[in-house]
Amino acid sequence: MDPKFNEIFTSPWNEVFKVVSFPDRIYHAQYLNATRCSRYRYNVQEVRSYLDIIVLKGEVYLDGQFLCNFLRVEYKSSRLIEQSREKKRLVEDELIGWIKVIPENLENVAEARVKLHYCDWTDAYQVEIWETLEAPGNTNHDYRVLDQMGYNRPITRVREFSGALQDIKAIKQVELAFRESDRHLPMGYPISDNNAAWDNGYTSTHQEPRSPEPSAPENTVSDRNYLLDFQRGWFLQTQDIEPVRYRNIMMDRDDPASKNIIEMRWIVQRELGGSMVYFHEVTVPPGAEHGAHQHIGSEEVYYITEGEGIAYLRVGDDPATDKYPTVERDVMGLGKKDFKELPVKSGSVVFTKSGGMHGIRNASTQPLKFVAFLYHTV
Repeated sequence: MDPKFNEIFTSPWNEVFKVVSFPDRIYHAQYLNATRCSRYRYNVQEVRSYLDIIVLKGEVYLDGQFLCNFLRVEYKSSRLIEQSREKKRLVEDELIGWIKVIPENLENVAEARVKLHYCDWTDAYQVEIWETLEAPGNTNHDYRVLDQMGYNRPITRVREFSGALQDIKAIKQVELAFRESDRHLPMGYPISDNNAAWDNGYTSTHQEPRSPEPSAPENTVSDRNYLLDFQRGWFLQTQDIEPVRYRNIMMDRDDPASKNIIEMRWIVQRELGGSMVYFHEVTVPPGAEHGAHQHIGSEEVYYITEGEGIAYLRVGDDPATDKYPTVERDVMGLGKKDFKELPVKSGSVVFTKSGGMHGIRNASTQPLKFVAFLYHTV
């Protein structure tokens, strides 16, 4: 972190603009494993987070001398706890992380499994992967830090990551998944991959325009892990993004001849942090419809940018819409429900919380466009 930030952060005239939120740990009181001893200092260069996961990368110094680069992973495990509980087990004091580092030099792409240990100081499972565990010449590690070092310890070295860790700034992405430990404690019996509870994004997917055929299965890409991206910014033109086409989206109708086809340009997906899932642009041609559906555990915002149409919110979801006409609409998988029919145009916003229902239809003669972002709430 640039030390100038402290001056900016504490300036009285900046108080009104101060928004510094967990888990951006660069701007918080850090706990890192070697900070138990004042001889060690960390230079945290980047922090990324997604749901329960935090990844930090940077440098470690010992007695004022550069020691090595490091990668730290913290994991709160709320999803893994649910999966483990269904198997009548608890996660206990340790778990296993599958980690893949993707640097600029693709020859140094590597993956490995490491143990994460529960830490009372962070209320999370954590591990620090150091480039080396050797102290510089003529010095020794402090016993409070040395006690944490070694194979399957909170501070460890992973041989597969040696090439990538040589240039910490060049690590652009990290993919992660988590599973129970390899032994059920305190019973001691082994837990195989097939029997283990995993938090690997479950059935999460992202969309790619691999086929122009509407609703082509190859456009849906299974991920089976979480991705944290260290790129700091993007400048994109939506017209340069190839759309993915869908037939009868969010509908129970299975009619391969249907002309109810809409297009989605997936602007950003896995690049997002926090609890975000996607930000995309949707084009609904004249007469086409994005079917009514219900959100569970997620929220979504539509912002109309072009054209006119009809949006649908379930009766009672927004009391301010009581004055609008009530119509009956099919809801994907849930049968018929009563909705409020809402006229939308450029500048209109439809915000749907978890449990809410919405849909949209283009009743005009011009394309209807809106951008939408969706994020997890649990």
